Amino acid sequence: MNQKYQKNYIGIDVSKMYFDASLLPVLNGVKGNMVAERFDNNHQGLKQFKKWLQKHNTTFDLNTLVVLENTGLYHRLLEGFCHANQLVIHIGNAAHMKWSFGIARGKNDVIDSKRICEYAFKQEADLKKNGVVPVQVTQLKDLMTMRIKLITQKNSIQTHLNELKLVNEKSVQQVLEQSLKSAIAGILKSIEKLEEQIKKLLKENGKIKTNYRLLETIPGIGPVIATLLICHTNNFAIQPSGKQLGSYAGVVPFEHSSGSSVREKNRVHRMANKTLKSNLHMAALRAIQNYEEFKDYYQRKTAEGKHPLAVLNAIKNKLLLRVAAVIKNQQPYLQQNVLAVN
Repeated sequence: MNQKYQKNYIGIDVSKMYFDASLLPVLNGVKGNMVAERFDNNHQGLKQFKKWLQKHNTTFDLNTLVVLENTGLYHRLLEGFCHANQLVIHIGNAAHMKWSFGIARGKNDVIDSKRICEYAFKQEADLKKNGVVPVQVTQLKDLMTMRIKLITQKNSIQTHLNELKLVNEKSVQQVLEQSLKSAIAGILKSIEKLEEQIKKLLKENGKIKTNYRLLETIPGIGPVIATLLICHTNNFAIQPSGKQLGSYAGVVPFEHSSGSSVREKNRVHRMANKTLKSNLHMAALRAIQNYEEFKDYYQRKTAEGKHPLAVLNAIKNKLLLRVAAVIKNQQPYLQQNVLAVN
């Protein structure tokens, strides 16, 4: 008699207060009945979730695959639970999953969890498994997110003050500026404290420290972009290629054509990490000003008739190619060892 071999596929739809889980057992290649349940998105809810899995004979090993959408903060407890209980987990792009469902009729959280469960079963071979995220990376993400929010807040206040200056009487404007002076100073002080903590965390983990120092050897890559790259790649856990990094940051142009009638210019996709992309834009501008190779490249390409923004985009792409190369080689940037700007 053949030995029974069971695989378990779990699809989870996560929200702030609770999560819906659907479980599909597959015994010797034959799908069983899918079951679903809702749990509170907290530690007590996770205890109930574990009991529910045990009740349905779910194994806590490589034979169980958990798939959920990337919700930023809300899935963090579930991610930790999976790693602590040796469950294989894939955290996917919500839009990619939605498109894979095809034309879907009806929608609620339970239905979504069942669709994600089916997605896990059908796409298992192509799903990359998420490794354990070092605690320093999670903390860096939180600190960088708060830093960005404070900078945005400070810039918003200053921009509004400058706009009011054009229409206000001098006496009124002075009152406003004086009133907000301490608020702006407080925000700057908070940003300074966050940056001190970020520098400290970058030194705590040996692998993070090594990669950070390698990134800083690349012309045009400064502390902010280096830290963002470490955060958004889980310290380069899966060693993304330069093209993958460029696609993620929205700087890789893709072809847009169909048949003989549709022939559009190649363009970048609107889905990208906007924070990383905007910081790369500033890095490209600084690279043109401070590094002769980038300045020469920019001048040569614009002289050939290339649009300045297209040339800047190419420079962003080149920077990310160098990032991938130094991380892969685990060697500081040397122009003769890394693809140079063409």
